[in-house]
Amino acid sequence: MPARPKKIAILTAFAALYLIWGSTYLGILFAIRSIPPLLMAGTRFLLAGLILYFAARLSGAARSKPIEWRTALIVGACLLLGGNGGVTLAEQYVPSGLAALLVATVPLYITLLSWLFGMSKRPSAITVLGLAGGFIGVGVLVGPALRFSGHGESPHAWIGMSMLLFSSFIWSAGSLYSRKARNAASPFLAAGEQMLCGGSLLIIAGLATGELRHYDPRQITMVSLIAFAYLVFIGGIIGYVSYAWLLRHCDPAKVATYAYVNPIVAILLGSAFAGEVLTLRTWVGAGLIIGSVAVVIMAQQMRAKGEQPIPAIIDPADCAR
Repeated sequence: MPARPKKIAILTAFAALYLIWGSTYLGILFAIRSIPPLLMAGTRFLLAGLILYFAARLSGAARSKPIEWRTALIVGACLLLGGNGGVTLAEQYVPSGLAALLVATVPLYITLLSWLFGMSKRPSAITVLGLAGGFIGVGVLVGPALRFSGHGESPHAWIGMSMLLFSSFIWSAGSLYSRKARNAASPFLAAGEQMLCGGSLLIIAGLATGELRHYDPRQITMVSLIAFAYLVFIGGIIGYVSYAWLLRHCDPAKVATYAYVNPIVAILLGSAFAGEVLTLRTWVGAGLIIGSVAVVIMAQQMRAKGEQPIPAIIDPADCAR
């Protein structure tokens, strides 16, 4: 039996998970300041995917079958092209902290969709209360922007918020599909394949929308370059390795806490390093969404033994942060 990891190792891994995945939203914001968003995201995942894929193959993972590559393509299209690609585009219009808050609704979408499609039991009263509180929080954040009332935000904030809500929905659908589809046996290989497929789709989308025509590599700033490297090697590799290691050594319910810690980290980092303004409405919306996600996650973990955890929380594809 392998030795139990030391407490300091577990605490370090949790700190890495919270800080790294919470900081990727700020990293995206800095990277797209001088790099086209879809091409940036595509190149980021293509490089990270290559590293994970070849690391998994060199460590003995078997070559994937065509059906497993098909799963990787569909999941990559949903989580990376539709999900992360939408987040990257949205951060042109909304603060990184607000983007993280709206993406935090993914567990709420997952719970609702998995019930509607018969993949889980009917939500308990506590879960329904959590869902209601979360979507009220979304209304608090999004409502004024959709009414074009400003409130100190970009006049185009409604575009970014709409993208984030749609991206979160697509991410949730892709996570549900990944849960039931046939993936590669190695989670590292599966993640690498998803990144390779999703990254390629993002690059194709960037080329199709003309990002390359208006792009001059000489205009890339050092800040954007450092942020891009951070997203590839720290966010994409170290973050996911920490996540996978924690799943092997800790209660999944504890690992799942990243779902409502990351938005807090993103908000604080955005305020400290990008000058993002924290309004009372942001705090109210944040409290409702994060609190509701915590309630839903805890309610899911309190179900009878044998119940599967929420797919969006314990899913290899979550490395796409």
